[in-house]
Amino acid sequence: MVDHGEKESAISVSELCIKVGMSRQNYYAARRLRQRREVDESLILNLARRERKLQPRLGGRKLLHLLDPELKEAGVNLGRDRFFELMAENDMLVVPKPGRPHTTNSRHYLPVFSNLLTGRILQAPNEAWVSDLTYIRTDGGFLYASLITDAFSRKIVGYYIGDTLEAEGCLKALDLALSELPADKHPIHHSDRGTQYCCHEYVGRLQARGMPISMTEVMHCYENALAERVNGILKQEYEMDRTFRTKEQARMAFKQAVWLYNYRRPHLKLSMRFPATVHAEAA
Repeated sequence: MVDHGEKESAISVSELCIKVGMSRQNYYAARRLRQRREVDESLILNLARRERKLQPRLGGRKLLHLLDPELKEAGVNLGRDRFFELMAENDMLVVPKPGRPHTTNSRHYLPVFSNLLTGRILQAPNEAWVSDLTYIRTDGGFLYASLITDAFSRKIVGYYIGDTLEAEGCLKALDLALSELPADKHPIHHSDRGTQYCCHEYVGRLQARGMPISMTEVMHCYENALAERVNGILKQEYEMDRTFRTKEQARMAFKQAVWLYNYRRPHLKLSMRFPATVHAEAA
């Protein structure tokens, strides 16, 4: 049965290509470029809204400076002019207020913690977990993968892929990790100072389980290098840095990548053993 909508669309594309002197190949290439731009802009807006929840009056240049590392990690190239245009189009530019200066609202304050892993030598699994977030690109938008890795065995002990940057995904990854943690183990939980890990619900979950909380302080990329290394392996070795057609396809690929990393990837730091094997034996 012919879909009349598709037929009309195909006819209009052909007519348009003839009218502007463009090949169908070039037309569809341009359309893919527009789709990628829309996905990129969706991520930019999500990141900007997340930061504005914490700092609602932060200026545009400072906001772009804060978001730049995450945008580069996700492969998004964005100039300052286009960033300000996008903020203006979505009514997200900060308009200076007349009168007395605006002070920071204390309700946006979140707790932070010291780095407990500096200089620490680990002897066994479940002494320390490291956590991080990464991005997965699809034609339908970005997915956000929350990961928790055992710092000794290198096993990914918890993960979750969500549609937003809210703390819910990190909490679900934590719940998965906790479900297999022996009752007498209380690993240090280490992360960056992202709002997902600083929020009261996440901190409360860790404290209720008796887990010491550790966070990066100054050299963020170095102080959480192991967690970022795991992200890099999944992207570089298991092709999680490609663009997936659908979110479901990306979720299935990510699940498979985590399994292969844990059970089939020999690790140099583990004398070429598998993370899951080392974790099970030592634990």
